[in-house]
Amino acid sequence: MTQNPVRIEADYLIETPDDPRLAAETMAGEQSSGTFVAVPGETPELKARAAARVESLELLDAVRAPSLPVARPINPDGPWQRARVTLSWPLDNIGASLPNLVTAIAGNLWELRQLTGLRLLDLRLPLAFAAAYPGPKFGVAGTRELTGVSGRPLIGTIIKPSIGLSPAETANLVAALCEAGIDFIKDDELQSDGAYCPFDARVRAVMRVVNDHAGRTGKKVMVAFNLTGEIDQMRRRHDLVLAEGGTCVMASINSVGLTGMVELGRHTQLPIHAHRNGWGALNRHPALGWDYTAWHKIWRLAGADHMHVNGIGNKFSETDDSVAKSAKAALTPMFAHKPCIAMPVFSSGQSPTQALPTWRALGSTDLIFAAGGGILAHPDGPAAGVADLRAAWDAAIASDAAIAGDAAIAGKP
Repeated sequence: MTQNPVRIEADYLIETPDDPRLAAETMAGEQSSGTFVAVPGETPELKARAAARVESLELLDAVRAPSLPVARPINPDGPWQRARVTLSWPLDNIGASLPNLVTAIAGNLWELRQLTGLRLLDLRLPLAFAAAYPGPKFGVAGTRELTGVSGRPLIGTIIKPSIGLSPAETANLVAALCEAGIDFIKDDELQSDGAYCPFDARVRAVMRVVNDHAGRTGKKVMVAFNLTGEIDQMRRRHDLVLAEGGTCVMASINSVGLTGMVELGRHTQLPIHAHRNGWGALNRHPALGWDYTAWHKIWRLAGADHMHVNGIGNKFSETDDSVAKSAKAALTPMFAHKPCIAMPVFSSGQSPTQALPTWRALGSTDLIFAAGGGILAHPDGPAAGVADLRAAWDAAIASDAAIAGDAAIAGKP
């Protein structure tokens, strides 16, 4: 569980041709009471009250070339030393404010000429943030209750083609997926409120078939409708989904921004499926940007119930170890009395072959396993795609149970 300090704490990987201690002190000053020259008002009393502190510094390796180009380098010949640094801030500097938190821990730091690499690794927040923000209203338990799925992952898919279908065509596809036994369906992030498939018409058409299927079978498939837009648009779209009997909405969190997500989180009566498209710009370079462990916490506090984490053996650039670390982070409590657990969403080129490695990497069935082409392009149709995924997950869980059973028998006298 994340420990909750009195002060705001953030961990960084830094790279510098300067003395790492001086670089860390520059970071602390830039992001609190200091500036590039001493000013008369920065008294010892003010520093004691408002200055950020360097809590720890651990030297790592040196590298032969800088990760970032610097127009006016401190030392153009290097070497470029890396270090792990922890900074802390008084809560009173900003209060329990997520937008101002991001300014404090991730503001002008990337502009500092002392740094040729910087990555925000993790953050720990005082309990005041738990009181100030809604956090996930549904999370794992609420999602399972709404879908009626327990003891296994939710098997999901994405509407494909991603864009270009009409509301009626989308509803026909959803009807086929409901009959196939799917648990979860989401709009592609590109499908919003365009002329081909207006949001209102899509919701009404899709929910007619979802509600009809639920009335006949007792199983209501969860559909995450992409309501990404301006704040008032998102509120109105949420209310339409709720009125039509829907059980989930989706937002592209990098597009709606932190304040947009906070307002949606406070308004919602449905789970929020948080899509992280655009994440690669913040993460792809190993010495730059954000680690998911730090980044996703602000969105969980804002109200995200589901968080995308890519997938094992994915079609993108992320490593399996990074995916597993992200998924475990989403399931790690942030506060003892308010865990803010989000359900990790595995997607991106997923198929039955990834069930076993995903299970072994996460060690939990608390996830949504979303396969687009893996279901919709199955040679025997969507029903066979869903059945194959369920069978793969059943086999994965059973195989490890059998191994554990054999080990227990072998250990008996």
